Amino acid sequence: MSKNSLVSLMAAALLCSTLPAWGQELPEGSGKELVAAQCNSCHPFHARLGGGYTAQGWRTVMRMMTNHGVAIPPDQLETMTAYLTKNFPEKGKPAGVVIPGPAKVSIKEWQVPTPGSRPHDPLAARDGSLWYTGQMNNVLGRVDPKTGKIREYPLTTPHSGPHGLDEDKDGNIWYTGNTGALIGKLDPKTGAVTEYKMPDPAVKDPHTLIFDHSGILWFTAQNSNRVGRLDPKTGEIKLLTPPTPKSRPYGMAVNSKGTVFIVLFGTNRVASVDPKTLEIREYVLPDPASRPRRLTITSDDIVWYSDFSRGYLGRLDPATGKVSEWQSPSGPKSEPYGISAINDIIWYSESGSTPNMVVRFDPKTAKFQSWAIPGGGNIVRNTSVTRDGDFVLANSLVNAVTLVKISK
Repeated sequence: MSKNSLVSLMAAALLCSTLPAWGQELPEGSGKELVAAQCNSCHPFHARLGGGYTAQGWRTVMRMMTNHGVAIPPDQLETMTAYLTKNFPEKGKPAGVVIPGPAKVSIKEWQVPTPGSRPHDPLAARDGSLWYTGQMNNVLGRVDPKTGKIREYPLTTPHSGPHGLDEDKDGNIWYTGNTGALIGKLDPKTGAVTEYKMPDPAVKDPHTLIFDHSGILWFTAQNSNRVGRLDPKTGEIKLLTPPTPKSRPYGMAVNSKGTVFIVLFGTNRVASVDPKTLEIREYVLPDPASRPRRLTITSDDIVWYSDFSRGYLGRLDPATGKVSEWQSPSGPKSEPYGISAINDIIWYSESGSTPNMVVRFDPKTAKFQSWAIPGGGNIVRNTSVTRDGDFVLANSLVNAVTLVKISK
C-alpha cells in the first residue's frame, strides 16, 4: 500500500468514532475492512444506506465519495463496490403505476459530464437553458436543450455541496452550499462566484432557496431548524426559527401576495412567513405521520405538497386550514418528492417507485395520469418549470437532467 493510501485509510479511521461497533456488524467478505474505514469518514454508513442500491447505483455512490474528496485508490474502489453491491442490494420498491389520460408528453434526458455528480436540483432559466446543481462535484451545470451542449461552472469553496437553485432578474444563478454553510451567486457571463457565509456557526446546511416578488432571497436550513432571509443589495442575512423544534424546514414556494410557504419535513406541518413582520405561522396536517417534503402553489394561492412518508398528494387551503389528500398512483411507498404547478395542473415525481414516475393531477377532475421516466429516473428530488410550461427534473443516481415536454 502506498504512503498516500495508508494516510487516507488512517485519516478515515480516525473519523470513525462509531467504527468498532458498527464495523463488527458488517458481513464478512473481501472489502469489509475497507468499507468499515472509508464509508464512515463523512457520515455514519447505516444512516445513509437507506434501501440499498443496484450495482449501477453503488458505482455512482462510490464515485460521489471520490468526487467529495474521499481518497480511495482504484484497486480498493473496485473491491469496495463489489462488496457493497453483494451485501447491500436494493430492497424491493413498489412498481411504478402507469395511468393513461388526456395529456401527451415527450421526455428527453441529458447525461451530465461528470460521473457521480449527483444532480440535485434543476432550474429552468429565463433564457431557455436548464441548470442543475452538481452536489458531489461542486459545480453548477448549464444544459442548452437546443444543442445538448453542457457547461459546468466550478465553485469557490471546496466541497460546498451545491443544492438549491434560483435565478435573479439579472440572470445570476443563486445556490445553497449545503455542506459549505453558505449562499452563492454565479454570474454565468464571467463564471465569477460571490459567497455569503452564514452569520451563525450553528447554521451549517442551507438547503432550498427562492426569491420573493421584491427580490429578497429566502432559504431553509433543514437540520439547523432555521429559515433565512438574504437581501442581495446589502448581503445582510436574517435567521428565523420555526416554533416547532426539529421541524426540518425543507421545500419553499411564494404565493401571489408575497407570503413564503415552507414544508416542515420533520413533522406534519406547513409554515408561512410574513415577509414584512417575519412572523411564522404553522398549519398542522391531520395525519401525524405526514412528512411533507416539497410544495407548490396554484394561482388561487392553494398550497399543494408531496407527502413523502405516506405516499400522498396533499392540498392545503391557508385561508381555512382545510386539508384534502389523494393517494399517489404507485402507493404508500411511492415517495412523492419534487412538485410543480403548471397552468394550475399539479406535476410531481414519485421517487420511491421503480422506475421513478412523472405524475400529473388535475384539481378540477381529481384525476391522475402518470408516465415512467426513461432510464429509471432514480432519484428525482426536485423539479422546475420552463417559460414554455414544460417540466424539468434532476435525476441524482442516474446522473442526468430530464425535460418533459407537454403538448399544448
